[in-house]
Amino acid sequence: MKALVTGGTGFIGSHLVDELLNRGYEVRCIVRNTSNLKWLEGKDVEIFKGSLFDVDFLKGALKDVDYVYHIAGVTKGKNYWDYYRGNVETTKNLLEACLENQRLKKFVLASSLAAVGPGENSIPVDETKPYNPITSYGKSKAEAEKVTLSFKDKLPITIVRPPSVYGPRDTYTFEIFKYIKFGFLPVVLPSEQILSLVYVSDLVDGFILAGESEKATGEVYFISGDEICTWKEIESVVLKTLDKKVIRIKIPASILYSISFISELIFKLQGKASPLNLEKIRDIRQKNWACSIEKAKKELGYSPKVSLEEGMRITINWYIENKWL
Repeated sequence: MKALVTGGTGFIGSHLVDELLNRGYEVRCIVRNTSNLKWLEGKDVEIFKGSLFDVDFLKGALKDVDYVYHIAGVTKGKNYWDYYRGNVETTKNLLEACLENQRLKKFVLASSLAAVGPGENSIPVDETKPYNPITSYGKSKAEAEKVTLSFKDKLPITIVRPPSVYGPRDTYTFEIFKYIKFGFLPVVLPSEQILSLVYVSDLVDGFILAGESEKATGEVYFISGDEICTWKEIESVVLKTLDKKVIRIKIPASILYSISFISELIFKLQGKASPLNLEKIRDIRQKNWACSIEKAKKELGYSPKVSLEEGMRITINWYIENKWL
């Protein structure tokens, strides 16, 4: 079996490549000419350098491929158009190129919980929740889902929605560990917030189950860990693993919004995407980013194997061993 992976040079995509190779797949990766290939070096991977905006190139890259895992996407943009081009147009191009592949068994789209937005009260969202994204990123992922679903009568497609993902190689949650190492922790999330997290190897298992399952064709699934957490529980696990005590610095929402507004303005003047913006603050301040995985358990046989405590321990040890911490 041959699988094509987009985003294979990134955090999630590189772990998916590793597991596909481990399961005996032939793996082909589409990468940009400027991509850093450090997570693919020394691995038996076929590299196709080109653009997801070039449909003719994509048709060639898809030749003789059985499975497509579309992991690549834009998570940081200057405006909605950046997200739309990187998440919607690329998905549509890839789907159109797949129409010429007669042997395709499954197209799996990596979406996000952000596509449907936060839940209400303390009830985890499930696949019946209508689209209600609250950020440009979430709106673009919702549109990418809609485009993918519009092909379900022409192609075998499945959509996977993870919440926040963590694990070795992740640079996003790594920032939190850096603060803790230096002995302080900014408190920016609502104390009552609940959220789902997924360890990267569990998410990869979910992707492959979605790809290999015929029953999953035309369906959408949340893939996450079993635990619904509060930030305090996550903080407790991290501090225990690092054996650290921290000074907590509570930052009021008003200050967060002010800082993000200034940051966004400065980066916009430089023609760059700000890592901290008003939408990001609105996103992290929501009280419910939890999702249910009952559908995936029932229909895919999905069962997360890594607990929050174990996943954090593995992740932190990896950061230490690789001299990130």
